[in-house]
Amino acid sequence: IKINSDVATDADRLDFIDILKNGECDNVDSKSNYNENFKFFKEKIAKLSVRSLEATKFITPRILNNCVVISIESDTQDNALRIFSTLNNRGLPLADADIFKSQMYDFYKSKKEEKDFIERWKNLEDICRDTFKSKTFNPMDELFTRYMYYRRAKKGNTDSTTISLRKFYEEDKYCILKNDIILSELECLAEFWRDIFCQNEERFSTEILRKLFVLNYAPNGMWTYFVSVYFMSWKDENNKLYSEKFEKFLDKTIAFVWAYGIESPGVSSLRTPIYNEMVNIVKKKNITFEKYKFTRNVIETNLRNYRFLNSRNITKSMLVWWAFSNEKQEILDINAKYDIEHIYAKKRYELHGKLDDGNNLEALGNKSLLEKKINIRAADYNFIDKKKYYFNTKIQELSELSCKDDFEEKDIIERNNLIIERFINYLDENDLILSEKN
Repeated sequence: IKINSDVATDADRLDFIDILKNGECDNVDSKSNYNENFKFFKEKIAKLSVRSLEATKFITPRILNNCVVISIESDTQDNALRIFSTLNNRGLPLADADIFKSQMYDFYKSKKEEKDFIERWKNLEDICRDTFKSKTFNPMDELFTRYMYYRRAKKGNTDSTTISLRKFYEEDKYCILKNDIILSELECLAEFWRDIFCQNEERFSTEILRKLFVLNYAPNGMWTYFVSVYFMSWKDENNKLYSEKFEKFLDKTIAFVWAYGIESPGVSSLRTPIYNEMVNIVKKKNITFEKYKFTRNVIETNLRNYRFLNSRNITKSMLVWWAFSNEKQEILDINAKYDIEHIYAKKRYELHGKLDDGNNLEALGNKSLLEKKINIRAADYNFIDKKKYYFNTKIQELSELSCKDDFEEKDIIERNNLIIERFINYLDENDLILSEKN
């Protein structure tokens, strides 16, 4: 063999060697780029040979005479990245995690532990790929981002402007990545999030899983960093959390993030109180949000005047919280799709217009969480037609509503008042309402 892959943590290099030695990949089910690309060219050549066997003999000299391999050496990592970015401006961008992987690989190679590192990194990639499912970010970058917030909190950093992921880790020439603790901490953090999104009942109590489901519908993703900092700070030697304390933490997080999302929409304004509390968490202090508590009259007015349109994230957030305020509500599948259901249908209002105040159509009191497949079927019916679909929903409140004869404007108003009242009480229970003395 005249060619070999020296790429750090190339977990698929055995496929490459199989192809070079045997002209086939021993693992026929392999999805590695080596195997996929090899099969692609093999199929193309096979199709060409059917059309013109004579043409196939020109493929090899064509490649040998027209493809050039250029070796480029760089004296520093920064220069290497700059060269790569220039040459690769039309290709797949290099993820931040690829840079971190290279730095960590060099560290473990210096200790002659590179094989163990490769195996652990591959396992970490598998966990992240199955856990952080998104088309907008690299799964490993997401893990490093969640870990970054823990490390910045340990530095006492409360600055609301956050530098990029790569700049954070390269501040001290990647020294933060070059020790034995980091990989272990990344592994336990990844496993923690895997168990959240697998809804692992062996690791988490039913009540905690209920609250984690609610948080999954938070108006922004800041909660994932907040919970990551809490886990890394409060986990015991077995990487477990004390359930009762964790449950209280989740309740206060939900209450604050939801209310703050109404009073000060947008993730930017949330950074200041959250970053301050992150530092308190790593100092093993209980979170209080002392400087950011809510005035009862103000939050009630905001809740009553807020337009809970379906296009606003906080609308579904409130409805998920409300669904799980029902103690009989069972845990729902975190991977299932849920829509916002208008109990008093829009079509009913358009056809009959039996609401004194058309704004009640978009009130929280007229909305509920509902499985997507049921929501599509129940969309435009009168209540007497809708409620037969509610029998099959896993949303407890809607199931109970199916016993009613009708759902009218007075029901919307009554339910809306109840949701607002319960939410304010929820804030009060979590010590987030300013006392009258203050």
